[in-house]
Amino acid sequence: MRTKNIFQKQMTRSFLNLLISGFLLLFLLVSCGKDEEYKVELAGELKVAASAENIVLQQKFDQQNGLTVQWTTGTNDGSGAAISYLLQMDKAGNNFASPLDFSIGKAVYEKSFTVAELNQHLTEDFGVASGDTVALEIRVTATVLTTPETTQVADIVTVTITTYKPVSSTLFIIGSASPNGWSADDAIALEPHATIPGIFEFKGALGAGEFKFITTRGQFLPSYNKGADNTSLVYRTDDAQPDDKFEITEGAVYKIVVDLLSLTISLTKYDLPAYDALYIVGSASPNGWDITNSIQLEQDESNPFLFRYIGVLLAGEFKFPVNRNADWGQDMFMRETDSTMYLHYGGDPDDNKWAIEKKGFYVLTLNLSDLSIDIHREELYMVGSATPIEWDITNSIQLIEDNEDGCIFTYEGPMVEGEFKFPVNRRSDWGQDMYMRVSDTEMYRHRGGDPDDNKWNITNAGNYRIVANLETLAISIQQR
Repeated sequence: MRTKNIFQKQMTRSFLNLLISGFLLLFLLVSCGKDEEYKVELAGELKVAASAENIVLQQKFDQQNGLTVQWTTGTNDGSGAAISYLLQMDKAGNNFASPLDFSIGKAVYEKSFTVAELNQHLTEDFGVASGDTVALEIRVTATVLTTPETTQVADIVTVTITTYKPVSSTLFIIGSASPNGWSADDAIALEPHATIPGIFEFKGALGAGEFKFITTRGQFLPSYNKGADNTSLVYRTDDAQPDDKFEITEGAVYKIVVDLLSLTISLTKYDLPAYDALYIVGSASPNGWDITNSIQLEQDESNPFLFRYIGVLLAGEFKFPVNRNADWGQDMFMRETDSTMYLHYGGDPDDNKWAIEKKGFYVLTLNLSDLSIDIHREELYMVGSATPIEWDITNSIQLIEDNEDGCIFTYEGPMVEGEFKFPVNRRSDWGQDMYMRVSDTEMYRHRGGDPDDNKWNITNAGNYRIVANLETLAISIQQR
Protein backbone atom coordinates (compact mmCIF):
# COMPACT_ATOMS: atom_id res chain seq x y z
CA MET A 1 0.00 0.00 0.00
CA ARG A 2 1.15 3.54 -0.74
CA THR A 3 0.84 6.15 1.99
CA LYS A 4 0.36 9.88 1.28
CA ASN A 5 0.64 12.79 3.70
CA ILE A 6 -1.64 15.52 2.47
CA PHE A 7 1.16 17.97 1.79
CA GLN A 8 2.77 15.56 -0.74
CA LYS A 9 1.32 16.28 -4.16
CA GLN A 10 1.24 12.71 -5.48
CA MET A 11 -1.55 10.99 -7.35
CA THR A 12 -2.17 7.34 -8.04
CA ARG A 13 -1.65 6.03 -11.54
CA SER A 14 -5.39 5.57 -11.99
CA PHE A 15 -6.03 9.19 -10.99
CA LEU A 16 -3.50 10.47 -13.56
CA ASN A 17 -5.01 8.33 -16.27
CA LEU A 18 -8.46 9.59 -15.35
CA LEU A 19 -7.24 13.19 -15.36
CA ILE A 20 -5.89 12.82 -18.91
CA SER A 21 -9.12 11.19 -20.05
CA GLY A 22 -11.10 13.96 -18.39
CA PHE A 23 -9.18 16.66 -20.25
CA LEU A 24 -9.79 14.94 -23.59
CA LEU A 25 -13.50 14.61 -22.86
CA LEU A 26 -13.76 18.24 -21.73
CA PHE A 27 -12.05 19.31 -24.99
CA LEU A 28 -14.63 17.35 -26.99
CA LEU A 29 -17.48 18.87 -24.97
CA VAL A 30 -16.25 22.43 -25.43
CA SER A 31 -15.70 21.91 -29.18
CA CYS A 32 -19.33 20.84 -29.61
CA GLY A 33 -20.53 24.36 -28.79
CA LYS A 34 -23.02 25.64 -26.25
CA ASP A 35 -26.12 24.17 -27.93
CA GLU A 36 -24.64 20.65 -27.82
CA GLU A 37 -23.25 20.88 -24.28
CA TYR A 38 -24.81 17.62 -23.06
CA LYS A 39 -24.96 15.66 -26.37
CA VAL A 40 -22.25 13.20 -25.37
CA GLU A 41 -22.14 10.42 -27.92
CA LEU A 42 -21.43 7.13 -26.21
CA ALA A 43 -18.90 8.65 -23.79
CA GLY A 44 -18.35 5.30 -22.14
CA GLU A 45 -18.46 3.72 -18.74
CA LEU A 46 -18.70 5.96 -15.63
CA LYS A 47 -15.46 5.68 -13.68
CA VAL A 48 -14.26 7.37 -10.47
CA ALA A 49 -10.80 7.84 -8.93
CA ALA A 50 -9.35 9.47 -5.81
CA SER A 51 -6.17 11.52 -5.54
CA ALA A 52 -4.66 9.10 -3.00
CA GLU A 53 -5.24 5.71 -1.44
CA ASN A 54 -3.86 6.52 2.03
CA ILE A 55 -4.06 9.96 3.65
CA VAL A 56 -2.75 11.17 7.00
CA LEU A 57 -4.47 14.46 7.90
CA GLN A 58 -2.50 17.10 9.79
CA GLN A 59 -4.09 20.24 11.17
CA LYS A 60 -1.20 22.52 10.27
CA PHE A 61 -2.22 22.00 6.65
CA ASP A 62 -5.94 22.34 7.31
CA GLN A 63 -6.60 24.81 4.46
CA GLN A 64 -4.70 22.77 1.90
CA ASN A 65 -6.29 20.16 -0.32
CA GLY A 66 -6.84 16.87 1.47
CA LEU A 67 -8.67 14.81 -1.13
CA THR A 68 -9.87 15.25 -4.71
CA VAL A 69 -12.37 12.88 -6.33
CA GLN A 70 -12.75 12.89 -10.15
CA TRP A 71 -14.98 10.95 -12.53
CA THR A 72 -15.63 10.50 -16.22
CA THR A 73 -18.80 11.78 -17.84
CA GLY A 74 -20.64 8.49 -18.23
CA THR A 75 -22.96 8.28 -21.24
CA ASN A 76 -26.39 9.48 -22.26
CA ASP A 77 -26.42 6.83 -25.02
CA GLY A 78 -26.72 9.49 -27.67
CA SER A 79 -29.97 10.92 -26.33
CA GLY A 80 -28.62 14.45 -26.00
CA ALA A 81 -29.93 14.55 -22.42
CA ALA A 82 -27.97 16.28 -19.66
CA ILE A 83 -26.26 14.23 -16.95
CA SER A 84 -26.12 15.23 -13.27
CA TYR A 85 -23.87 13.68 -10.65
CA LEU A 86 -24.18 12.63 -7.02
CA LEU A 87 -21.05 11.94 -4.95
CA GLN A 88 -21.48 9.71 -1.90
CA MET A 89 -19.15 8.76 0.96
CA ASP A 90 -19.64 6.18 3.69
CA LYS A 91 -17.58 4.09 6.06
CA ALA A 92 -16.43 0.84 4.51
CA GLY A 93 -18.81 -2.05 5.20
CA ASN A 94 -21.82 0.22 5.75
CA ASN A 95 -23.08 -0.50 2.22
CA PHE A 96 -23.95 3.21 1.82
CA ALA A 97 -26.81 2.83 4.29
CA SER A 98 -26.22 6.35 5.71
CA PRO A 99 -23.83 8.12 3.35
CA LEU A 100 -22.82 11.73 3.05
CA ASP A 101 -24.40 13.04 -0.15
CA PHE A 102 -22.91 15.79 -2.28
CA SER A 103 -25.15 16.92 -5.13
CA ILE A 104 -22.68 18.00 -7.81
CA GLY A 105 -25.00 19.03 -10.62
CA LYS A 106 -24.25 19.01 -14.33
CA ALA A 107 -20.98 19.36 -16.27
CA VAL A 108 -18.82 19.14 -13.11
CA TYR A 109 -16.42 16.21 -12.90
CA GLU A 110 -14.55 16.60 -9.62
CA LYS A 111 -15.01 17.46 -5.95
CA SER A 112 -12.21 18.54 -3.59
CA PHE A 113 -12.09 18.66 0.21
CA THR A 114 -9.67 20.63 2.36
CA VAL A 115 -7.92 18.86 5.21
CA ALA A 116 -10.19 20.62 7.72
CA GLU A 117 -13.37 19.71 5.81
CA LEU A 118 -12.37 16.09 5.46
CA ASN A 119 -11.42 15.77 9.12
CA GLN A 120 -14.69 17.39 10.19
CA HIS A 121 -16.79 15.05 8.03
CA LEU A 122 -15.04 12.00 9.43
CA THR A 123 -15.09 12.99 13.11
CA GLU A 124 -18.49 14.71 13.24
CA ASP A 125 -20.57 13.03 10.53
CA PHE A 126 -19.15 9.53 10.81
CA GLY A 127 -18.10 9.58 14.46
CA VAL A 128 -14.49 8.58 13.82
CA ALA A 129 -12.37 9.14 16.93
CA SER A 130 -9.58 11.71 16.62
CA GLY A 131 -6.33 10.01 15.65
CA ASP A 132 -8.08 6.87 14.35
CA THR A 133 -7.77 5.46 10.84
CA VAL A 134 -10.89 4.66 8.84
CA ALA A 135 -11.59 3.14 5.43
CA LEU A 136 -13.88 5.44 3.45
CA GLU A 137 -15.82 4.22 0.43
CA ILE A 138 -16.62 6.65 -2.37
CA ARG A 139 -18.95 6.29 -5.32
CA VAL A 140 -20.51 8.52 -7.97
CA THR A 141 -23.98 8.12 -9.48
CA ALA A 142 -24.73 9.68 -12.86
CA THR A 143 -28.38 10.46 -13.58
CA VAL A 144 -29.32 10.89 -17.24
CA LEU A 145 -32.15 13.41 -17.33
CA THR A 146 -34.32 11.57 -19.82
CA THR A 147 -37.95 10.55 -19.36
CA PRO A 148 -37.82 8.30 -17.53
CA GLU A 149 -34.47 9.04 -15.92
CA THR A 150 -31.73 6.43 -15.99
CA THR A 151 -28.76 6.07 -13.67
CA GLN A 152 -25.23 4.76 -13.82
CA VAL A 153 -23.19 3.93 -10.69
CA ALA A 154 -19.40 3.89 -10.77
CA ASP A 155 -17.40 1.19 -9.07
CA ILE A 156 -16.57 2.01 -5.45
CA VAL A 157 -13.18 3.55 -4.60
CA THR A 158 -11.77 3.02 -1.09
CA VAL A 159 -9.52 5.53 0.64
CA THR A 160 -7.88 5.04 4.05
CA ILE A 161 -7.71 8.23 6.13
CA THR A 162 -6.19 9.03 9.53
CA THR A 163 -7.87 11.87 11.41
CA TYR A 164 -6.55 14.38 13.95
CA LYS A 165 -7.91 16.15 17.02
CA PRO A 166 -8.17 19.89 16.34
CA VAL A 167 -6.55 22.16 18.89
CA SER A 168 -8.52 25.02 20.40
CA SER A 169 -9.35 28.01 18.24
CA THR A 170 -9.17 30.29 21.31
CA LEU A 171 -6.52 30.77 24.00
CA PHE A 172 -6.39 32.98 27.11
CA ILE A 173 -3.67 33.95 29.60
CA ILE A 174 -4.21 33.94 33.38
CA GLY A 175 -1.92 34.22 36.37
CA SER A 176 -0.37 36.62 38.84
CA ALA A 177 1.81 37.99 36.03
CA SER A 178 -1.24 38.78 33.90
CA PRO A 179 -2.96 42.17 34.23
CA ASN A 180 -6.25 40.45 35.13
CA GLY A 181 -4.74 37.96 37.57
CA TRP A 182 -6.03 34.44 38.13
CA SER A 183 -9.64 35.21 37.22
CA ALA A 184 -10.70 32.75 34.53
CA ASP A 185 -13.74 34.92 33.85
CA ASP A 186 -11.52 37.91 33.04
CA ALA A 187 -8.79 35.97 31.24
CA ILE A 188 -7.10 37.95 28.45
CA ALA A 189 -7.46 36.55 24.93
CA LEU A 190 -4.43 35.86 22.76
CA GLU A 191 -4.64 36.79 19.08
CA PRO A 192 -4.92 33.77 16.74
CA HIS A 193 -2.75 33.69 13.64
CA ALA A 194 -4.67 34.75 10.54
CA THR A 195 -3.83 31.67 8.47
CA ILE A 196 -1.92 29.12 10.55
CA PRO A 197 -4.01 27.07 13.01
CA GLY A 198 -2.80 26.63 16.58
CA ILE A 199 -0.58 29.71 16.71
CA PHE A 200 -1.50 32.53 19.10
CA GLU A 201 0.21 35.77 20.09
CA PHE A 202 0.08 38.03 23.13
CA LYS A 203 1.85 41.38 23.34
CA GLY A 204 1.44 43.47 26.43
CA ALA A 205 2.51 44.22 29.96
CA LEU A 206 3.26 41.37 32.36
CA GLY A 207 4.26 41.85 35.98
CA ALA A 208 6.54 39.65 38.03
CA GLY A 209 4.64 36.44 38.73
CA GLU A 210 3.32 33.27 37.12
CA PHE A 211 1.07 32.48 34.16
CA LYS A 212 -0.47 29.70 32.11
CA PHE A 213 -3.12 29.41 29.41
CA ILE A 214 -6.72 28.24 29.31
CA THR A 215 -8.77 27.48 26.20
CA THR A 216 -12.15 28.71 27.42
CA ARG A 217 -12.84 31.88 29.38
CA GLY A 218 -14.39 30.95 32.73
CA GLN A 219 -12.97 27.40 32.80
CA PHE A 220 -9.64 26.40 34.33
CA LEU A 221 -9.49 23.14 32.36
CA PRO A 222 -8.22 22.26 29.87
CA SER A 223 -5.08 24.36 30.18
CA TYR A 224 -1.65 24.62 28.64
CA ASN A 225 1.09 24.65 31.26
CA LYS A 226 4.85 24.75 31.42
CA GLY A 227 6.43 21.60 30.01
CA ALA A 228 9.95 20.28 30.43
CA ASP A 229 11.45 23.77 30.05
CA ASN A 230 10.54 27.39 29.35
CA THR A 231 10.07 26.71 25.64
CA SER A 232 7.69 23.76 25.86
CA LEU A 233 4.01 23.34 26.71
CA VAL A 234 2.02 20.47 28.17
CA TYR A 235 -1.71 19.94 27.70
CA ARG A 236 -3.49 19.53 31.05
CA THR A 237 -7.01 18.09 31.29
CA ASP A 238 -7.30 16.99 34.92
CA ASP A 239 -6.72 18.63 38.31
CA ALA A 240 -4.62 15.62 39.34
CA GLN A 241 -2.03 16.41 36.65
CA PRO A 242 0.98 18.67 37.42
CA ASP A 243 0.11 22.36 37.37
CA ASP A 244 3.49 23.90 36.51
CA LYS A 245 3.42 27.55 35.42
CA PHE A 246 5.69 29.87 33.50
CA GLU A 247 7.40 32.58 35.54
CA ILE A 248 8.12 36.25 34.88
CA THR A 249 10.89 37.63 37.08
CA GLU A 250 10.81 41.23 35.84
CA GLY A 251 7.75 43.27 34.95
CA ALA A 252 7.91 44.58 31.38
CA VAL A 253 6.22 44.40 28.00
CA TYR A 254 6.47 40.92 26.50
CA LYS A 255 5.57 39.20 23.27
CA ILE A 256 4.44 35.59 23.69
CA VAL A 257 3.99 33.24 20.73
CA VAL A 258 2.30 29.90 21.44
CA ASP A 259 2.13 26.97 19.00
CA LEU A 260 -0.40 24.42 20.24
CA LEU A 261 0.43 21.94 17.47
CA SER A 262 4.14 21.75 18.26
CA LEU A 263 3.54 22.49 21.99
CA THR A 264 6.13 25.25 21.98
CA ILE A 265 6.26 28.78 23.38
CA SER A 266 8.57 31.76 22.88
CA LEU A 267 8.86 34.79 25.15
CA THR A 268 10.45 38.08 24.06
CA LYS A 269 10.98 41.07 26.35
CA TYR A 270 10.63 44.58 24.92
CA ASP A 271 12.26 47.77 26.18
CA LEU A 272 8.91 49.30 27.07
CA PRO A 273 7.23 50.00 30.40
CA ALA A 274 5.37 47.13 31.99
CA TYR A 275 2.15 49.16 31.90
CA ASP A 276 0.70 51.34 29.19
CA ALA A 277 -1.93 52.87 31.47
CA LEU A 278 -1.83 54.27 35.00
CA TYR A 279 -4.62 55.82 37.07
CA ILE A 280 -4.84 58.00 40.18
CA VAL A 281 -7.21 57.16 43.01
CA GLY A 282 -7.68 58.45 46.55
CA SER A 283 -9.24 61.17 48.63
CA ALA A 284 -6.90 63.72 47.02
CA SER A 285 -8.19 62.87 43.53
CA PRO A 286 -11.24 64.71 42.13
CA ASN A 287 -12.93 61.31 41.66
CA GLY A 288 -12.04 60.12 45.16
CA TRP A 289 -11.88 56.41 45.88
CA ASP A 290 -14.16 55.41 43.00
CA ILE A 291 -11.59 53.22 41.27
CA THR A 292 -13.91 52.38 38.39
CA ASN A 293 -13.86 56.08 37.50
CA SER A 294 -10.25 56.78 38.43
CA ILE A 295 -8.50 59.36 36.27
CA GLN A 296 -6.06 58.03 33.67
CA LEU A 297 -2.62 59.63 33.55
CA GLU A 298 -1.11 60.90 30.31
CA GLN A 299 1.69 58.79 28.81
CA ASP A 300 4.53 60.80 27.29
CA GLU A 301 4.62 60.40 23.50
CA SER A 302 8.42 60.50 23.24
CA ASN A 303 9.22 58.55 26.42
CA PRO A 304 6.66 55.83 27.20
CA PHE A 305 8.13 55.32 30.68
CA LEU A 306 6.86 58.75 31.76
CA PHE A 307 3.28 59.28 32.97
CA ARG A 308 1.78 62.57 34.12
CA TYR A 309 -1.22 63.77 36.03
CA ILE A 310 -1.97 67.44 35.40
CA GLY A 311 -4.89 68.73 37.36
CA VAL A 312 -6.49 69.59 40.68
CA LEU A 313 -5.66 67.66 43.82
CA LEU A 314 -7.47 68.09 47.12
CA ALA A 315 -6.03 67.70 50.58
CA GLY A 316 -5.89 63.93 51.06
CA GLU A 317 -4.17 60.73 49.92
CA PHE A 318 -3.50 59.06 46.56
CA LYS A 319 -1.85 56.10 44.82
CA PHE A 320 -1.70 54.72 41.28
CA PRO A 321 -3.51 51.50 40.21
CA VAL A 322 -2.64 49.99 36.82
CA ASN A 323 -6.29 49.45 35.84
CA ARG A 324 -9.83 50.29 36.95
CA ASN A 325 -10.81 46.82 38.20
CA ALA A 326 -13.33 47.14 41.01
CA ASP A 327 -11.92 44.23 43.04
CA TRP A 328 -8.87 46.29 44.18
CA GLY A 329 -6.69 43.25 43.47
CA GLN A 330 -4.55 44.90 40.80
CA ASP A 331 -0.93 46.00 40.99
CA MET A 332 -0.37 49.61 42.06
CA PHE A 333 2.47 52.07 42.36
CA MET A 334 2.75 53.17 45.99
CA ARG A 335 4.82 55.58 48.07
CA GLU A 336 8.35 54.72 49.14
CA THR A 337 9.35 58.36 49.75
CA ASP A 338 8.03 61.68 48.50
CA SER A 339 10.23 61.27 45.42
CA THR A 340 10.37 57.47 44.93
CA MET A 341 7.82 54.69 44.55
CA TYR A 342 7.59 50.91 44.33
CA LEU A 343 5.30 48.41 42.62
CA HIS A 344 2.77 46.92 45.01
CA TYR A 345 1.58 43.48 43.88
CA GLY A 346 -2.14 42.90 43.96
CA GLY A 347 -3.22 41.01 47.06
CA ASP A 348 -0.26 42.03 49.22
CA PRO A 349 -1.20 43.76 52.52
CA ASP A 350 0.92 46.93 52.13
CA ASP A 351 -0.94 50.17 51.40
CA ASN A 352 1.43 53.15 51.35
CA LYS A 353 0.05 56.38 49.92
CA TRP A 354 1.23 59.93 49.26
CA ALA A 355 -0.44 62.81 51.10
CA ILE A 356 -1.43 66.25 49.81
CA GLU A 357 -1.67 68.95 52.47
CA LYS A 358 -3.15 71.77 50.40
CA LYS A 359 -5.57 71.87 47.54
CA GLY A 360 -3.93 73.09 44.36
CA PHE A 361 -3.20 72.49 40.71
CA TYR A 362 -0.53 69.79 40.53
CA VAL A 363 1.74 68.18 37.98
CA LEU A 364 2.70 64.63 39.01
CA THR A 365 5.39 62.97 36.88
CA LEU A 366 6.01 59.24 37.30
CA ASN A 367 9.06 57.57 35.74
CA LEU A 368 8.67 53.81 35.54
CA SER A 369 12.27 53.32 34.42
CA ASP A 370 13.76 54.46 37.75
CA LEU A 371 10.61 54.43 39.92
CA SER A 372 10.86 58.14 40.66
CA ILE A 373 8.00 60.59 41.15
CA ASP A 374 7.96 64.38 41.05
CA ILE A 375 5.11 66.15 42.84
CA HIS A 376 4.84 69.79 41.84
CA ARG A 377 2.16 72.26 42.87
CA GLU A 378 1.86 74.66 39.99
CA GLU A 379 2.68 78.34 40.25
CA LEU A 380 1.49 81.06 37.91
CA TYR A 381 3.38 83.92 36.29
CA MET A 382 2.43 86.85 34.06
CA VAL A 383 4.35 88.13 31.04
CA GLY A 384 3.62 90.51 28.17
CA SER A 385 3.86 94.04 26.84
CA ALA A 386 1.10 95.10 29.25
CA THR A 387 3.14 94.10 32.32
CA PRO A 388 5.92 96.02 34.09
CA ILE A 389 8.53 93.45 32.96
CA GLU A 390 7.20 93.22 29.38
CA TRP A 391 8.41 90.05 27.59
CA ASP A 392 11.31 89.18 29.94
CA ILE A 393 10.02 85.73 30.88
CA THR A 394 12.94 85.01 33.18
CA ASN A 395 11.69 87.89 35.33
CA SER A 396 7.99 87.30 34.78
CA ILE A 397 5.71 88.39 37.60
CA GLN A 398 4.64 85.65 40.03
CA LEU A 399 0.98 85.79 41.00
CA ILE A 400 0.02 85.31 44.66
CA GLU A 401 -1.46 81.93 45.55
CA ASP A 402 -4.59 81.94 47.72
CA ASN A 403 -4.00 80.80 51.31
CA GLU A 404 -6.80 78.24 51.23
CA ASP A 405 -7.25 77.31 47.60
CA GLY A 406 -4.00 76.73 45.70
CA CYS A 407 -5.84 76.89 42.37
CA ILE A 408 -6.58 80.62 42.75
CA PHE A 409 -3.91 83.21 41.87
CA THR A 410 -4.05 87.02 42.12
CA TYR A 411 -2.09 89.93 40.68
CA GLU A 412 -2.61 93.48 41.93
CA GLY A 413 -0.55 96.22 40.33
CA PRO A 414 0.05 98.46 37.34
CA MET A 415 -0.71 97.48 33.74
CA VAL A 416 -0.16 99.49 30.53
CA GLU A 417 -1.68 99.18 27.11
CA GLY A 418 -0.58 95.88 25.59
CA GLU A 419 -0.90 92.09 25.80
CA PHE A 420 -0.36 89.44 28.47
CA LYS A 421 -0.63 85.73 29.22
CA PHE A 422 0.30 83.34 32.05
CA PRO A 423 3.26 80.90 31.83
CA VAL A 424 3.56 78.30 34.60
CA ASN A 425 7.31 78.88 35.11
CA ARG A 426 10.12 81.25 34.12
CA ARG A 427 11.99 79.00 31.71
CA SER A 428 13.55 81.03 28.93
CA ASP A 429 12.87 78.50 26.16
CA TRP A 430 9.19 79.51 25.98
CA GLY A 431 8.28 75.80 25.71
CA GLN A 432 6.28 75.66 28.92
CA ASP A 433 2.52 75.33 29.31
CA MET A 434 0.65 78.61 29.63
CA TYR A 435 -2.83 79.86 30.32
CA MET A 436 -4.24 81.80 27.39
CA ARG A 437 -7.35 83.73 26.44
CA VAL A 438 -10.70 82.23 25.47
CA SER A 439 -12.58 85.42 26.39
CA ASP A 440 -12.23 88.26 28.88
CA THR A 441 -13.64 85.92 31.56
CA GLU A 442 -12.39 82.49 30.38
CA MET A 443 -9.04 80.85 29.73
CA TYR A 444 -7.57 77.52 28.61
CA ARG A 445 -4.34 75.66 29.18
CA HIS A 446 -2.01 75.96 26.20
CA ARG A 447 0.36 72.99 25.86
CA GLY A 448 4.00 73.93 25.37
CA GLY A 449 5.05 73.63 21.75
CA ASP A 450 1.58 74.09 20.28
CA PRO A 451 1.28 76.98 17.76
CA ASP A 452 -1.64 78.82 19.37
CA ASP A 453 -0.85 82.14 21.05
CA ASN A 454 -4.00 83.86 22.33
CA LYS A 455 -3.45 86.79 24.69
CA TRP A 456 -5.55 89.29 26.64
CA ASN A 457 -5.38 93.01 25.77
CA ILE A 458 -5.25 95.96 28.11
CA THR A 459 -6.57 99.11 26.42
CA ASN A 460 -6.48 101.46 29.41
CA ALA A 461 -3.36 101.87 31.56
CA GLY A 462 -3.87 101.80 35.30
CA ASN A 463 -3.87 99.60 38.39
CA TYR A 464 -5.57 96.25 38.01
CA ARG A 465 -6.69 93.31 40.10
CA ILE A 466 -6.49 90.07 38.06
CA VAL A 467 -7.71 86.77 39.55
CA ALA A 468 -7.14 83.46 37.70
CA ASN A 469 -8.68 80.14 38.81
CA LEU A 470 -6.86 77.10 37.38
CA GLU A 471 -9.63 74.74 38.48
CA THR A 472 -12.58 76.54 36.86
CA LEU A 473 -10.51 78.24 34.12
CA ALA A 474 -12.19 81.53 35.04
CA ILE A 475 -10.42 84.90 35.00
CA SER A 476 -11.46 88.27 36.41
CA ILE A 477 -9.79 91.48 35.14
CA GLN A 478 -10.79 94.55 37.14
CA GLN A 479 -9.31 98.03 36.78
CA ARG A 480 -8.98 99.78 40.14
